[in-house]
Amino acid sequence: MLYLLFQCNTLLHVIIHNLHVWALYALHSPGLAQLEILCKQLYETTDTAVRHQAEKALVEFTNSPDCLSKCQLLLERGSSSYSQLLAATCLSKLVSRTSNPLPLEQRIDIRNYVLNYLATRPKLAAFVTQALIQLYARITKLGWFDCQKDDYVFRNVIADVTRFLQDSVEHCIIGVTILSQLTNEINQADTTHPLTKHRKIASSFRDSSLFDIFTLSCNLLKQVRKNLNLNDESQHGLLMQLLKLSYNCLNYDFIGTSTDESSDDLCTVQIPTSWRSAFLDSSTLQLFFNLYHSIPPSLSPLVLSCLVQIASVRRSLFNNAERAKFLSHLVDGVKRILANPQCLPDPNNYHEFCRLLARLKSNYQLGELVKVENYPEVIRLIANFTVTSLQHWEFAPNSVHYLLSLWQRLAASVPYVKATEPHLLETYTPEVTKAYITSRLESVHVILRDGLEDPLDDAGLVQQQLDQLSTIGRCEYEKTCALLVQLFDQAAQTYQELLQSTNSSTADITVQEGRLTWLVYIIGAVIGGRVSFASTDEQDAMDGELVCRVLQLMNLTDSRLAQAGNERLELAMLSFFEQFRKIYIGDQVQKSSKLYRRLSEVLGLNDETMVLSVFIGKIITNLKYWGQCEPITSKTLHSVRKLVKLSAVQFMLNNHTSEHFSFLGVNNQSNLSDMRCRTTFYTALGRLLMVDLGEDEDQFEQFMLPLTAAFEAVAQMLSTNTFNEQEAKRTLVGLVRDLRGIAFAFNAKTSFMMLFDWIYPAYMPILQRAIELWYHDPACTTPVLKLMAELVHNRSQRLQFDVSSPNGILLFRETSKMITTYGNRILTLGEVPKDQVYGVKLKGVSVCFAMLKAVLSGNYVNFGVFRLYGDDALDNALQTFIKLLLSIPHSDLLDYPKLSQSFYSLLEVLTQDHMNFIASLEPHVVMYILSSISEGLTALDTMVCTGCCSSLDHIVTYLFKQLSRSTKKRPAPMATDDRFLHIMQQHPEMIQQMLSTVLNIIIFEDCRNQWSMSRPLLGLILLNEKYFADLRNSIVNSQPPEKQQAMHLCFENLMEGIERNLLTKNRDRFTQNLSVFRREVNDSMKNSTYGVNSNDMMS
Repeated sequence: MLYLLFQCNTLLHVIIHNLHVWALYALHSPGLAQLEILCKQLYETTDTAVRHQAEKALVEFTNSPDCLSKCQLLLERGSSSYSQLLAATCLSKLVSRTSNPLPLEQRIDIRNYVLNYLATRPKLAAFVTQALIQLYARITKLGWFDCQKDDYVFRNVIADVTRFLQDSVEHCIIGVTILSQLTNEINQADTTHPLTKHRKIASSFRDSSLFDIFTLSCNLLKQVRKNLNLNDESQHGLLMQLLKLSYNCLNYDFIGTSTDESSDDLCTVQIPTSWRSAFLDSSTLQLFFNLYHSIPPSLSPLVLSCLVQIASVRRSLFNNAERAKFLSHLVDGVKRILANPQCLPDPNNYHEFCRLLARLKSNYQLGELVKVENYPEVIRLIANFTVTSLQHWEFAPNSVHYLLSLWQRLAASVPYVKATEPHLLETYTPEVTKAYITSRLESVHVILRDGLEDPLDDAGLVQQQLDQLSTIGRCEYEKTCALLVQLFDQAAQTYQELLQSTNSSTADITVQEGRLTWLVYIIGAVIGGRVSFASTDEQDAMDGELVCRVLQLMNLTDSRLAQAGNERLELAMLSFFEQFRKIYIGDQVQKSSKLYRRLSEVLGLNDETMVLSVFIGKIITNLKYWGQCEPITSKTLHSVRKLVKLSAVQFMLNNHTSEHFSFLGVNNQSNLSDMRCRTTFYTALGRLLMVDLGEDEDQFEQFMLPLTAAFEAVAQMLSTNTFNEQEAKRTLVGLVRDLRGIAFAFNAKTSFMMLFDWIYPAYMPILQRAIELWYHDPACTTPVLKLMAELVHNRSQRLQFDVSSPNGILLFRETSKMITTYGNRILTLGEVPKDQVYGVKLKGVSVCFAMLKAVLSGNYVNFGVFRLYGDDALDNALQTFIKLLLSIPHSDLLDYPKLSQSFYSLLEVLTQDHMNFIASLEPHVVMYILSSISEGLTALDTMVCTGCCSSLDHIVTYLFKQLSRSTKKRPAPMATDDRFLHIMQQHPEMIQQMLSTVLNIIIFEDCRNQWSMSRPLLGLILLNEKYFADLRNSIVNSQPPEKQQAMHLCFENLMEGIERNLLTKNRDRFTQNLSVFRREVNDSMKNSTYGVNSNDMMS
């Protein structure tokens, strides 16, 4: 019996015997009965409170010391599937934990027990079986390099599974699923373990087991196909698992590139050379094509997924003759599917087949495809399939991308193909272009009639398809242009007639606007597809015909904006303008282009300056009529470029008020957060103003008049006891957003000083007052704080005050006052719900940190004068920072990226320039800061990690200097220095922990900032020489005996020539030694059979 086969050692007999004894005891144990109840409550109850309590209790159970034994009891005697699921899940967590891992013998016992359990219970609930298989896969992966008596105990996976494959269909399904899940598990990186360790396991599994597993899956597929009984549901299940296994093998990350689905159309499968035999033999490819035609449509998508991977096998696996033969078989299989399309109406089959077609061109050259024997017939069938697919636009719209990708690549290859065989694309590409354009136009009426989702609302999808069409449409461009002119003229004429008619329906007008929207988008796309070296004067003249029509349509729609407008059509116009600007405006465009000749003849636009004037006129019109439409306003503002000399731009600089641009007004119906586009608007205006501003203060004052009036209005409102709070907030928020845009644009000293003198001291009290009044409203305070952070940012050295000017100190006082006011008040809010804490509190705190960092590192304030003259501005700001910091849990510091970056960059400045302040802090505060640095060292964000290294380096350097002084005859150190040294001596484990962490990252992980890591490491070693020696010995001893000498030599070389000081020359030598050390250690460990558990170092 299969059960007896698993009794592989005496120890396992003892475990099972004990389990029975424990199980009998468990019948009378309320603990297990209670666990059963909690499981049912967690998975079955509809009462949220009950489920929450059950979840809380089960979390406590998972962390309990007797979790392992109770999990085994639950599996043995649990009466419900939910309790079995709980046991399997808990065991997975136990074997995965990095701290206090389970002993090797215990993990072997669990592995054997799981296999035995699955073998004796083949009819478990599917989710329980899946969880147990997941447990087996996790144990196997994490123990891949574990040895027992020179035997890799977790590598006999095929032997483990063979026992299942020789039994019933149910057992066979379990065996195949084990291999499939294991392949998937080893292929996926685990964030809780080092990436280097993952790649080492994945590479070893690839070299030792993967090809055998793939060969086994193909052989089993052949056997199943021979004996296939479509009426047997269990055979369907086995077939599905076998196909999943084959796919997981082919989808393996063979070389560690970790491609994701976003690069799907560029993917190459890096099959190892040792697999060549499987692909040179056409029977492998033929197996999957035969399976596609012989199995139910519900399973064939998996077959096509495998074929997609096979079609993507790297080119270098074959020589030219082998590749041609392989491609011939592949194209034959595609032709057979196209000739027998019965399964393609299934959306999943259709999608995977479209992916397969796309891979034909992404992996093979057009010159190779045309040499295939039946190429003319295949390209005809593919063209017909594409045209039919495009005409049925409502069916599987997400799959169209792959078809367009195929034709885009084919069209782009035409100029380079050298084969004598005809490619026939001049015949079929225009058909594809026509099908796409006409199908989009025909879809408009159906979408409006049936209330369907409009694809135009998915900007990303539309842009992706248009980018592809831009290349396809340029092939045989005369036909594309003639078609667009014909369709545009028809639609525009019908649209004009409907507008002039008194009894035309709104629906008919909307349909024509939808058709024109598509045409404007498509015209913009094909113009954007112009390639300078391949374009002719005739094609430029054709572009001119299209551009004239769009500009004439724009004049018509703009004349109606006072009555009505169409948002989608306006967005299409902006897309068209962007494409036109990219191709036909700039120094690289010939001024004699036939496009401008045509524009001059029809519209009187002789050159690009006149066309730009039209564009700016459109920008002003949009800002005037579409001010409340964020998408149009945002895209319009991003269109402002190189336009200062135009009269329309001068109009904007002189008339930036709500009278001309409605989005600048105070609208009681809109939210405060809807004003973001105002910052973009004023950034654009500020840059335009700076071009000719120079030192002209009168021009600046004239430009600022609307903002001056707004500030005066806010000041007037705040000076009274009774004022409209909402109106005051809206006016102020709009104003500070405007000012932030201007401040961002003014990156030169002259212009920024004008702005500074305008705002300080006249209007600064208003900003301070707003923080006092509305500190609890982030929609109001965040824009104010961001403005202040921008004002104190010394970007491009714009904040340079005269020697006799006190403005730097005064600016810091205002900064300190704002941080202190906001910080003290926001802390009075008390406990904030977790889902609101970032918006309500942490976002403002993050801006305060960024503000303080900017002013401390701006180099325009001498901070020594504050203490010298008894000014508490600096102390107030720093003490507020500490209060805010202590109110934030460590986890939040790393959970919110913007908060992380602002905090760690501020900490870097504080440890560099204000270490005396850090040294004076209370012990618990110092420990909090050190803990945050320790956690930040392992952060995924390189910027955070680098900041932590720098902060740690400053702290370690400070400590080393203080210790060095204490051993010499120097004046007595300050009390703060003594206290800081005392704290460090009381808690040496913190510095030691960071030494372990840094060394661990450098040796075992993909260290992306090795230089930064090296700087604090030398100081850490010099401060903890004994601990470093112990650490070194533990690493050396963990190596195989034959490699210990080499590892010992690596550490000797690391410290060779290093003196006991932190001088720059000594640091640089250590950094060089460390680079050599890391390379030598990695080379030494590559072939290590033991592997080093990096977590042992951390314990």
